[in-house]
Formats: sequence, C-alpha cells, structure tokens
Amino acid sequence: MGREKRRGRRRCAPPPPQRRSLSASVRGNFTEDSGRVGAARSPGRSTTVGTMSEPPSCRSCSESLSGQTFIRVAEEPLCVRCYQRRHANTCQECKQLIGYDEKELVHQDRFFHENCFRCCSCNRSLAAESFTQQGGALLCSSCYCSSFSSRCAACSQSVQPGSRMLEYDGAAWHEDCFLCSGCRKPIGAEAFVPDAGRFYCQACYEQQVAPRCSHCRKALTKGGLTYRGEVWHRDCFLCCGCGSPLAGQTFTSQGERPFCVRCFSNLYAKKCAACNAPITGFGDGKYVSFEERQWHQPCFKCSRCSVSLVGSGFFPDRDQILCADCNSDD
Repeated sequence: MGREKRRGRRRCAPPPPQRRSLSASVRGNFTEDSGRVGAARSPGRSTTVGTMSEPPSCRSCSESLSGQTFIRVAEEPLCVRCYQRRHANTCQECKQLIGYDEKELVHQDRFFHENCFRCCSCNRSLAAESFTQQGGALLCSSCYCSSFSSRCAACSQSVQPGSRMLEYDGAAWHEDCFLCSGCRKPIGAEAFVPDAGRFYCQACYEQQVAPRCSHCRKALTKGGLTYRGEVWHRDCFLCCGCGSPLAGQTFTSQGERPFCVRCFSNLYAKKCAACNAPITGFGDGKYVSFEERQWHQPCFKCSRCSVSLVGSGFFPDRDQILCADCNSDD
C-alpha cells in the first residue's frame, strides 16, 4: 500500500535565556566637602553614604553622627543601625539582611546578595551571566538547555533555545539534522514520507521505497489496495472480462484473474438445474450439488409439491428430485 505524505511542524525552539534586568545598589563614602561618590540607589529610593565632621544627628534615633558613617535616605540622615532596621532588604536566598556596604542585585522585586545570586542547579554565579527562570528557580543557560530543551532525535544534542527545529510524532530535530534517508539532504519544511522509522523526500520514496502497482508498475504513493499479496492503484484493479474497475465492488476470481460478478457468471459459473441461472456464490450463494447437477439452495425442492429438500432426504427420478411423500405415491 502507498504511504501518505507528511509535513513536520517547523518552529523555533523556545527563546534563549535572557540576561534579566538586574538593579545593583553600590554605596560609597560621603564627606562634607567631597560631594557624592559612586551610585547609591535601590529601586524606589535614593540613598547616599558618607561621613561628616559636623553632621546632624540620626533622624530616627537622634544619635549623633559626628565622625560616623551614615546613610542619607530621601535627604534624611540615618545611622547604620537605623538604616539596616528600616530600609535594608533581605536576601531571597540566604534570608540575611543585605548590608549598606554590600552589592545588592534585584530581580523581579526579589533582592539578593551578589554572591547569593546563583544557578540553582550548578551553583554558578549569575551576576554577569544570562539566566532564565523556570518554576521560580533561576537557571544558567547551560543548565536550562540540559534540563528543559528538546533533544535532537538524530544527533542527541540539545536543541538550543531560539534555533529552528522540526517536530514530528513527538520527536524533535535540528533543522539541519532532519535528513532524507535516501539522498541525505535536509528535508526542511518540505513534504516527506515516513517508512519503517525512516523519512524520505517525495522523490526518493517514489524511486527507492514505494511499492509498484502490479498493473502499471508505477509507484504507489497514496491509497491503493492489496489483492493476493500484490498491490494495485485503485484505478488499475480491473475486471479481466469487461475492464470495469473492481475497487469497492464485489468480485471473484478464476485462477489468479479477478472478474466482476457479471463476467464471472457469464463465463465460468455453473447453472442451476432448476432455474438455469448462474450459481455465483454471492448473495444467496449457498448451493446443493448432486452428481453432475447443482441447485441454488432455494431452488432445491421437490419437483412435484415444491417442498424444500434442503437438509432432508430426497429421491432422484430421472430429471426430477422428489421428497419422500411424493416418491411413495408412486
């Protein structure tokens, strides 16, 4: 039988892990006559760190800030202790406060120490790496590909996010790995024919693999039928008597040759001894045979009283057949 052409699903693998947006807060020293040094911001507020020879007191606890490091938040000076208590963020990973003098990384409103921002699988630092988030877990690009990317059915390597891939019957291939098993050329988005676990372009399938019609010897690529172990195009399976198509029709054979019912009846069927119509074996096809004569089963009845003789004893009388009662009348 021929095989239908298929097309693989061509698409891009999921986008590659992106270098997510990170906010970093780095605080420097601030002196009365030096101005601001370095970046000193966390999302949503402005902070500066410094020392003053005669600064004001802490706005929260009123402790003198003379000669002390302090942090200015929204222009209000705070001592380190009050700043930590009121404004320092908690690291999502280690659950410790992020100190005023530590680098802070922010991802999706979650805060991390720089050293705590790591791949949950290989523990690699993600501070300067591309990463993605899978179910709340942070993964570097390598671990994401190893765990979640499809594997090519041909080369067994990961299909890198963002690259072109082909999918068919639950498997995936790199676009360049999905090759015709005949000519070894990439099939790409073209039609192909699967056969015994292999894939062929249309041309190679017809030339190398497709079965040949027993009548015209051309390749069977779609549909067709099988008769006595041989394949045929539906339009090529014809009655050997009248040439009419037999696909979807009742037919019989004489030797190896197929015939429609009409041609077989006219050419080869035996005649019923009662009605003289052909006995074809179709429809009410059961028949009774005695010596050199045959009858359709409904026609096998007593020649005098017409009672059915099927399954009963009978008596031949020259050209007639008689039931027991009619035979005893003689």
